[in-house]
Amino acid sequence: MQRIKIKLPEKLIFRTEIPIRITDINYGGHLGNDSLLSIIQEARVRFLNQLGYSESNVEGVGIIMIDSAIQYKSEGFYGDVMLIEIAVNDFAGIGCDFVYRVTNKNSNKKIAVAKTGIVFFNYEKRKTAPVPAEFKKKIEELY
Repeated sequence: MQRIKIKLPEKLIFRTEIPIRITDINYGGHLGNDSLLSIIQEARVRFLNQLGYSESNVEGVGIIMIDSAIQYKSEGFYGDVMLIEIAVNDFAGIGCDFVYRVTNKNSNKKIAVAKTGIVFFNYEKRKTAPVPAEFKKKIEELY
């Protein structure tokens, strides 16, 4: 069976810490896959905020996640603090990828690697929009 493989870039340009909440725990007693997707969204929002953006306003347009992939590496448990690091790459005409490394801050054990495909979207016109040049420039300056 073929497995998803996500390649981490050499440089990750943002980092934040997020603790695992009791509501993030599934019936197996560890971090649930659905919660991890929400947690990386929180990290992405924090990153965008640092750049002066929100998910609904990046230089006048919003973003939509069009796909996601996660490779689980180890369990996370209630109370663990996760270090989430982000890179942005693979720019195309209307989108890019956000790549995430999720690590247990205390043990330094990798919990997951993830990727979300992002498309820029004009909500007023209900259609995709080009990658904002100023956003791309800000990302490139971080590298």
